[in-house]
Amino acid sequence: MSDLLLLSEAQMRRIEGHFPLSHGVPRVDDRRILSGILFVIRNGLRWRDAPTGYGPHKTIYNRFIRWSRLGVFDRIFADLAKDGDGVLMIDATHIKAHRTAASLFKKGLLPRAIGRSRGGLTSKLHVLCDGRGRPLRLLLTEGQRNDHIGARALAPDLPEATVLLADRAYDSHWFRQTLDDRGITACIPTHRNHKRRFPYDPVLYRRRHRIENLFARLKDWRRIHTRYDRCADIFLAAVTFACICLFWINES
Repeated sequence: MSDLLLLSEAQMRRIEGHFPLSHGVPRVDDRRILSGILFVIRNGLRWRDAPTGYGPHKTIYNRFIRWSRLGVFDRIFADLAKDGDGVLMIDATHIKAHRTAASLFKKGLLPRAIGRSRGGLTSKLHVLCDGRGRPLRLLLTEGQRNDHIGARALAPDLPEATVLLADRAYDSHWFRQTLDDRGITACIPTHRNHKRRFPYDPVLYRRRHRIENLFARLKDWRRIHTRYDRCADIFLAAVTFACICLFWINES
């Protein structure tokens, strides 16, 4: 047990207020189970391969599925990520779907958010982050969806900010107008195919590497780098939990 990776007591205090109340028989220790979930997602394991020190693997799996469907991880993330720093960045990345997730992806009652792109069967993760590279909003779509699909979905829920950084893929009249209506300055280079040129701050734009660093850190977690979950809500819950641990409760 001493050799296991465990969430610290300080980290648990930041999130435990969102845990559902336990009724009847006391449930297995939350700290151990959440640490087991973290271990599985970070190392890309099957749930049955979780070290026994974290508790029964069925308990770890069932707790993750149940809390995902109850929106526990969403509420924790929303509470921790509610305050930005006045700077926004938006971008998207492809995530390869493993055959276990991609098989029969067109069937079923729940959405899969898996599509065909140049990389094969993929999902696309759209992220809005602050100036420090901490994720604020998450969205999962099929891999072939245009970046503007994600931008349109995230636009109504933009936090207050003074500037938004994005690459040329987000250069469109409607998006610039949306930002202008919100009082947000667009720091977006003009697309090469567009005749009308818009000025932007190239020095400020260099900070956009922080959202690329965000994707790199997320994809260090093996069950994020490769999607094994068939249902989109379960996979997005894994991404959300990874964001919580990496960017919002990490003590380093």
